[in-house]
Amino acid sequence: MPAAESLQAEIDRFLDYIAQVRRLSPHTVSAYRRDLHDFRDWILSQGLDDWARVDAQHLRIWAAGQRRRGQASKSIQRYLSSVRNFFRHLIRNRLVEHNPVADVSAPKSARHLPATLDADHVGALMEIPDEGPLARRDRAVMELFYGAGLRLAELASLNLHDLDFGDGTVRVTGKGSKTRVVPMGRKAMAAIRQWLGDRGSLARGEHEALFLSRRGTRLSHRNIQARIRYWSQRLSMDTPVYPHLLRHSFASHLLESSGDLRAVQELLGHADISTTQIYTHLDFQHLARTYDKAHPRARRRKPVK
Repeated sequence: MPAAESLQAEIDRFLDYIAQVRRLSPHTVSAYRRDLHDFRDWILSQGLDDWARVDAQHLRIWAAGQRRRGQASKSIQRYLSSVRNFFRHLIRNRLVEHNPVADVSAPKSARHLPATLDADHVGALMEIPDEGPLARRDRAVMELFYGAGLRLAELASLNLHDLDFGDGTVRVTGKGSKTRVVPMGRKAMAAIRQWLGDRGSLARGEHEALFLSRRGTRLSHRNIQARIRYWSQRLSMDTPVYPHLLRHSFASHLLESSGDLRAVQELLGHADISTTQIYTHLDFQHLARTYDKAHPRARRRKPVK
């Protein structure tokens, strides 16, 4: 078997495993495929024809080359993560004995705090004019993003049977096909009830999807993003609004009020609490600004004449 086909065969087996067994999303599988195909091509360019011949030095040379070409640290980290998980698969199948990525340190990247809207701006965004079914649908979409802290893919995939108005919750399918049940919030529930009164006029054979397009099909990711951007521009918001901004705002406001990091982690569906901890930095910034404005030792005193 030619070298390229031999290397590709194990990639294909790994992609089947994460799609069929681990049930990762098509988007995640596609990202792994892209990363591993790039790595395969680079390995072939180095004259290697067997995964067992790849060592840590090869990874260091590759990473250094990516840095010289201007790749961001976060992109290199993601790439190394893809290769690391692939080699774990090879070890499980006894095709290699050692994971070369284990000996390679990923480049550190600056930690950027996520942008958020304050409560007044969120309130202003939700006051969109009642111009018919599509406007009521869009209000329900935005209320649910902010009321439940959902990801874009999570909201787009919601079905009617995922809602439970009895206890005010929604069942969400998150990353890795993991499900969680989260509160919707009173405002989101009211907006969704309004939208459901209109939904039947748009449904054309689509019996499951919660949110429908003008054509009666499930509302797409791109359409959701475009409609939120449309309303933020029309309402002259200072900041362009996008789905994840509402999720960030949900997390920041909830943590600011409750201080319960574990509860926020569960509501967001984060597997690792370190992902949630970034919102503690946002909360600290808020506290620091409050301190600077209010504390006698922080305020500048007028000089005594």
